[in-house]
Amino acid sequence: MLVGMHSDRSRRFRQYLPLLKTIAVVTLFAVALRALQDTLAQYSLREIAAYLHALPNSEILLAIALTVFGYLVMTGYDTLAFHHVRHPFPYKKIALASFIGYAFNNSLGMSGLVGGSLRYRLYNAWRLTTGEIARVIAFCTISFWLGFVLLGGFIFLFDPPAAPALLHIPFGSMRILGAALLVPAIAYLIGVVIRREPVKVRDWEFKLPSPRIFIAQAAISMLDWTVAAGVLYILLPDALPMTFPQFLGVFLLAQIAGVVSNVPGGVGVFEAVILIFLSPHFPASAILGSLVAFRAIYYLFPLAVATLLLAMHEALERRQGVARVARIFGRWAPGIAPHALALMTFLTGAVLLLSGATPAIPSRLKWLHHVVPLHIIEISHFLGSIAGACLLVLARGLQQRLLRAWEMTVAVLTAGIFLQLLKGGDFEEAAILALMLFALVSTRHRFYRRSSIAGERLGLRWIGAVAIVLVSFTWLGFFSYKHVGYSNDLWWQFEFRADAPRFLRAAVGVMAVLLIAATRRLLRPGATDAQRPTPEQIAQAEAIVRIDPSSESNLALVGDKAFLFSDSGRAFIMYGVEGRSWIARGDPVGSDVEKGELIRKFRELSDLHGGFPAFYEVQRKNLQLYVDHGLSLLKIGEEARVPLEDFSLDGGSRKWMRKVQRRLETDGCTFEIMPADEVAASLDELRAISESWLQDKRTREKGFSLGFFDETYISRCPVAMVRKNGRPVAFANLWTSGSREEVSVDLMRYLSDAPDGVMDYIFLNLMLWGRDQGFRWFNLGMAPLSGLEDRSLSRLWTRIGAFAYRTGENFYNFQGLRNYKDKFDPVWEPTYLATPGGLVVPRVLTSLAALIAGGIRGVIKK
Repeated sequence: MLVGMHSDRSRRFRQYLPLLKTIAVVTLFAVALRALQDTLAQYSLREIAAYLHALPNSEILLAIALTVFGYLVMTGYDTLAFHHVRHPFPYKKIALASFIGYAFNNSLGMSGLVGGSLRYRLYNAWRLTTGEIARVIAFCTISFWLGFVLLGGFIFLFDPPAAPALLHIPFGSMRILGAALLVPAIAYLIGVVIRREPVKVRDWEFKLPSPRIFIAQAAISMLDWTVAAGVLYILLPDALPMTFPQFLGVFLLAQIAGVVSNVPGGVGVFEAVILIFLSPHFPASAILGSLVAFRAIYYLFPLAVATLLLAMHEALERRQGVARVARIFGRWAPGIAPHALALMTFLTGAVLLLSGATPAIPSRLKWLHHVVPLHIIEISHFLGSIAGACLLVLARGLQQRLLRAWEMTVAVLTAGIFLQLLKGGDFEEAAILALMLFALVSTRHRFYRRSSIAGERLGLRWIGAVAIVLVSFTWLGFFSYKHVGYSNDLWWQFEFRADAPRFLRAAVGVMAVLLIAATRRLLRPGATDAQRPTPEQIAQAEAIVRIDPSSESNLALVGDKAFLFSDSGRAFIMYGVEGRSWIARGDPVGSDVEKGELIRKFRELSDLHGGFPAFYEVQRKNLQLYVDHGLSLLKIGEEARVPLEDFSLDGGSRKWMRKVQRRLETDGCTFEIMPADEVAASLDELRAISESWLQDKRTREKGFSLGFFDETYISRCPVAMVRKNGRPVAFANLWTSGSREEVSVDLMRYLSDAPDGVMDYIFLNLMLWGRDQGFRWFNLGMAPLSGLEDRSLSRLWTRIGAFAYRTGENFYNFQGLRNYKDKFDPVWEPTYLATPGGLVVPRVLTSLAALIAGGIRGVIKK
């Protein structure tokens, strides 16, 4: 009893842990802003802007040059990683991909919204295996932090900066931190020197580098961190009263605080630590001005360039003779473009909000005074901030490739360009919006999903990011106008220089928009567990099945699987749930343009219940849809399809077919097809055959990927019947597809005294009948584990499947089934299982067996 209670409490804690983590991140960010507020109490936003304006062009150009050099240094991580895994690529290809990856990762932190999936897409497009991708990413991650711990360890140990009391470091000396940082570096070095065997983590093996590569790792990483600190060092006021190594220690300590806070990019936390260390030596306004310039040059400038490269590719990819950019990005840019544009849209929304929280430039406002009426400026300022809030929400829809989100974002960006110009002559923001508009228009074909934006889940990470922007907007507004005394009259003050009242009104509008968006999602009906479909749902599915080109979509008519329909009702997924496994049977059925949307919705539905999504028996033509949604593919067998256009019993290879045909007809067998509307009259005969077959085979009905004898289901399909001297001895119910693409059978059952070869007899006559009816293919179904290769470089689960195919005849007739179907001269096509991969695979396979057998008990018994 106590164990059960403890398990329930543990489960509830894990359920609420993501929410608690998000709250903690937003709280830490708010605390950091509070520290900034205290440090900047004596300064105004105008003084910070004045320092930025006064920065010498030579220092800005030097910082930009050093930033370019820093990103060139970062390409060394990937170059060295590919050398280590013995999978070399041309440096130009690696360099461009590395720049894109690090431009996004640096802005978001090492676990940003795009981070892992972006790098996976880059490497996967180069035909690297999952294991090789894991080794490359692990190598780059270790290299990145190796230089950090070495630099920080030596600096904090031998020349630590003096820690201000305000920082509240939990240990007495920075040298303790230095020693702690050196421990992982020393442990890694010892492993490099003495360990010869690879390190095993789950299914992957990671070979430790040689001492020579270790030195290169350390050198590249230390240079990377030194250059990053150097960019900020250049932008700070002259005559810094500490050595560069000591400043480097401050920089690294601020980075540690940013990473620990888990705030994207460490924004706010990093700045607070730098301010606390340097404010005794320089005006806080000058330090914050340097930090703003550092963020813009080292993070935002590369991010903008990376996004523009993607937009250029999307605009030019269909032209012939496009230079190297299109050739390099051609394979993987389509997959990452929606994610990149979603991020840039979110940042653009943040820029609009922060712009609305700061005073307009007096000279531009004075010029507008002679051109634009006051009420236009007031409305433009208010709607400009509302546009920023809308972009924060719409960005999530862009990430999900929603067409409606694309349309609304284009409209908001177009309106935003005019609003920014009219509210205060903000040409810079208008230019950013124009660039984003160009990028989105160039990528129109990447946004094709037609689900409703209101039905989308933002996710806790996205909600946390929106909360951080909202806190920043509020803080910046009150900081900018802290010299203005509050009174109720401010809400109704309308003047050309009344920036503070405009901010207050805009803040209320922004919060109202975000509150409405949050409320619509909270009031959305909750997702329900998998339930058997209603007759109305089966009827709706049947209408789609009748025009679908796959005969196996008829499995929906069995009625044992739940349905997930698209918003338009023109497509659906049939699925079952066993434990935490949410398994869809086959590809989505229906309209091709809605399949991607359904896969995403199914993933979100399973995620909402803490489940693992999987798709069983998916076809090769749809594999890209699953890859786009981050699923791994595992070949599980091959499907046999016989072409019917020229099918006949003529020829030497078909002699056995003619012999079967003659023998059974000589024994008095006849073959007939009963239309679906005539089946009900023969249900008693069919049931008797089915029950006899189950008894003879000592088995019971299966389900999920197979049909079972149910009168309603059987009556929906045509039935092939074999009679011997007028007595029914065998039957098979038929699955036919739309456009006469293919025909197949589900249940094939016969009496114990039926003539030998009756199954062959049914197949041969069905193929002849299908040819005469104009069907293109006869589907013989899948041969499990067929076609799997047991090679040294094959994936673990593929090798296990190949071994089972060779040695598992005592448990299942794998090779016999393949040989039986092969005698009909079919075309073999691979089928796949799409899952999250890793250790989820055995859980999904176990759950799948239980679904088919009607429970775990059915897996053990026949």
